[in-house]
Amino acid sequence: MHTLSLTQALCSQFASSSKLQDAIIGLNTLYLLLCGALVFVMHAGFAMLCAGAIRSKNTMNILLQTVMDAAVSAIAFYVLGYGFAYGVGDKPNGFIGDALYGLSRWRSHNYDLATGMGGDTGLGWQSWFFQWAFAATATTIPAGAVAERLNFNAYLVYSAFISAFVYPVVVHWVWSTEGWLGYVRRAPYGRLFGSGMIDFAGSGVVHMTGGLAGLAGCVLLGPRMGRFDSSGRPVEMPGHSASLVVLGTVLLWFGWYGFNPGSQLLINSLANAAVVGRAAVTTTLSGAAGCLTCLGVAFTRHKAWDLVAGCNGALVGFVTVTAGAHVLEPWAALIAGSTGALVFEMGCALLLKLKVDDPLAAAPMHAAGGAWGVVFVGLLAKKQYICESYGKDCTEPGSGVVPHGLFYGGGGRLLASQVIGVISIFAWVYGLLTLLFAVLNAINLLRISAQEEQAGLDLSKHGGSAYYYDHGLGKPEKAPTAAESVLTPSPPSTSI
Repeated sequence: MHTLSLTQALCSQFASSSKLQDAIIGLNTLYLLLCGALVFVMHAGFAMLCAGAIRSKNTMNILLQTVMDAAVSAIAFYVLGYGFAYGVGDKPNGFIGDALYGLSRWRSHNYDLATGMGGDTGLGWQSWFFQWAFAATATTIPAGAVAERLNFNAYLVYSAFISAFVYPVVVHWVWSTEGWLGYVRRAPYGRLFGSGMIDFAGSGVVHMTGGLAGLAGCVLLGPRMGRFDSSGRPVEMPGHSASLVVLGTVLLWFGWYGFNPGSQLLINSLANAAVVGRAAVTTTLSGAAGCLTCLGVAFTRHKAWDLVAGCNGALVGFVTVTAGAHVLEPWAALIAGSTGALVFEMGCALLLKLKVDDPLAAAPMHAAGGAWGVVFVGLLAKKQYICESYGKDCTEPGSGVVPHGLFYGGGGRLLASQVIGVISIFAWVYGLLTLLFAVLNAINLLRISAQEEQAGLDLSKHGGSAYYYDHGLGKPEKAPTAAESVLTPSPPSTSI
């Protein structure tokens, strides 16, 4: 009887359509805020992973950079970035947003559901928070690539540049309804090849952008002192804490459940719920497959079970599936993670051959793995899942023209759009960041001095050490002992 009364009371509360709509808006708001918080928790993962994968004398520096990524990107994304990404003003175009700078005129411009600015649909202020968490992620990815030798002032410059301009423009291309690359582009403009690019949570938009920025920094900075010997062979520079590497990996794994499932933005219908659940499943399977693949490759190479290789594999599996987590079958997610791990291994080998020093293998992880993830969607995106994710009716006449994966008989339009997307992101990000780093190098602001690098950034730039020793505070660390060197048995150390 009591249960019946409670049910009747609840039904009476939602009897009016306006109250039901209010409840739906509240549910969507809560969902997006929680997923955004999960994405932000990934910063703890980045911090621990980066700290563990470098030498202890640079720990404080890399931790401060992670904190600064969050702070700098918040201001830059508020002032310019969100407007460049999603602003739809008086003269909308496919290249860059033209409104909402500093969130001005928010109410009058807050109307488009697909851009995450849904007005009375409930996707309002929380959209900025969720999208900023993604911007901060793209901004922090290059930190590991340029670790242990980058000038902190240069770090602040490129952090602001990425989050205010470089990343938001890519977002506008792919995720805005005005963007020239996007699968959700509005009909009057037409979509690329009649399809457009699918990148659900950002294998290209987020990870390629961050990885390519890191690659540009690696090339312009040059390798760390002692990374290659006189004959050009790589010299091991193991990280100082395998425990922090594993902690960082698990935190990132946890955060990815906000990153991928949260990218559906809404949870108020059966179709949305199905997409969210499927994204969680495919994310898990791809990461697991990547972990086992990299672990197996490392074992065949060194005849040892390499802890860091397993962490690398899990992360590249997540990066690869991020573009298509909503439109891939579970078995396809397994293939995505395994092949992404192989792409990562080849990328690491290529960088070593070219004598490019990326301490955390961020470029192979995010740039190469992200690019492969985007292309993979063009091969195995399932038509039924595309229709479910983007609100199309696959059963209606003419629905057969919905672009989908090549291996499902969907033709080459989606695959062509994915390839064009990869090429465009590469040209935009790598070109702009190479130019920025070249300017910083020309004015002697890019790299620290040899003396500072030898002493370590913590002591030379931050006035102390991340660790307190019995024999004194903040002393430069000695060369690693043989016991310490076994923490990371094989290159690359790890990735963010």
